[in-house]
Parts: sequence; structure tokens; C-alpha cells
Amino acid sequence: MKKIITIALLSSVGYWASCQNSTSGAGNSQTSGTAVNATIPVADFEQKITAQQGIQLIDVRTPEEFAGGHIKNAVNIDIKGDDFDKELAKLDKSKPVMVYCLSGGRSSKAASKMKDEGFSEVYNLDGGIMSWKSAGKPVESGSTTSKALGMSVADLEHLVTKSKYVLVDFNAQWCEPCKKMMPILEALAERKKADLSLVKIDADANEALLNAKGISGIPYLELYQDGKLVWKHSGFMEEKELLAETKL
Repeated sequence: MKKIITIALLSSVGYWASCQNSTSGAGNSQTSGTAVNATIPVADFEQKITAQQGIQLIDVRTPEEFAGGHIKNAVNIDIKGDDFDKELAKLDKSKPVMVYCLSGGRSSKAASKMKDEGFSEVYNLDGGIMSWKSAGKPVESGSTTSKALGMSVADLEHLVTKSKYVLVDFNAQWCEPCKKMMPILEALAERKKADLSLVKIDADANEALLNAKGISGIPYLELYQDGKLVWKHSGFMEEKELLAETKL
């Protein structure tokens, strides 16, 4: 029996179609001036929402995610909600729209839709609220019940002592590179099952853990040997590269 441990979702998580670094090609990336569907970094995003009048700041995550922490003055319009188009129609197309999600995928889709709908100025936060938090920017809680925080760093430290080698995979259901990489990791865990355990950690259900570890993008991998971190990697990688770097 292969040693694969899955950290279960602690909240209802919708299905989304993209993830960190998926915003390239979803619009013209630029950091200044006026644009429709431009992906901009945290510093420029913050500058615009604090200095520019008439900004419409939109968080397209789920209500549960929004309640767990969002940028001040943001309005929650869930891109996967049944009323998304109706709520989008209420916005002023002549005024700037700043849009974000967890890591940039859903907001990239929303920005593209706004462009198609005739909005004059749309900016997408590169890396989403994960990048915003990693940069030390403030968030505030919503008025509804926050989702559970998930496992702690101490929980993870205990978990990685269970086998000689433990490969930790931080992923999400909506992350296409994560899904592409999963069979590679599972096959490796099966081949090395005598010494290796694969731990899958859902990024959405364990946001506090990712923040504590400074993880700003997924997939994100960590390899532990006898409980000590010996290797880490952010982003998708092919099996050959994975084996070469980890020496597994």
C-alpha cells in the first residue's frame, strides 16, 4: 500500500481553471498607464487603489475565501457564482476596475470577460492575494464566518517525520500545473514506497500554513529527509528534472 497522505479540504472550494503564473497571455502585462486587461504587480496595484479616485476593487473568490481575508474596500463577486454576470453588469464600465483572486487565475478570466464586455480600464493583480500577503500588505476579515485555518507549521513538522523521505506537494483543485504534476508524484511515491511518503496539502484549505512558510505560488514541493528539509521547488517540473534534483 503506497504511503500517500491527503490533507482534506476544510471548507467548500469551487472549481477554478487556473493558478499561479497562468496570467501570462491573458492580457497585456504592463505596470503603468491605462489599459484594458493588464496584469500588474503588487506595488502598482496598491498604488492605483490608494491614489486613484473612482476605483472599483473586485474580489472574484468565493464568499468563504473573501471572509477569511480580503483587501480593504473590495467587493466580493464570485466568478463561479450564478449571479456573476448580473453583478458584473452593475459596475460602471467607464471607471477603472481592479480585480484579484487567490493567485491570479480566476481574476485573469474575469478581466478578460470585462474586456469583452466593454470595460474601459481593467487591472488584474499578478499573483493574487497570495502575492499581496507575501509582500506584507494588509488584509481585513469579512462579516461572515471565516473558513478554518487548516494545519499548522507544527502539524507539518510532525507529519514529515513519519518516513525516511517525505515529499510534500502544496496544490489546489483548480491548479492545472498541479493536476498535471500529480501523476508524476504519485508514480514516484509508488516506486519508492519503502522509504518515501507523499503528502498532499490543499492550498485553499491551508492558507495559514502557506502564509507562515512564505509560499506565494503553487505547485510548491518540499522534500524532507529524516524530518529535515533538504530540497524545495516552486512551479511545475518534469519527472526527469524532479529525479535529478532530488536524487530520489
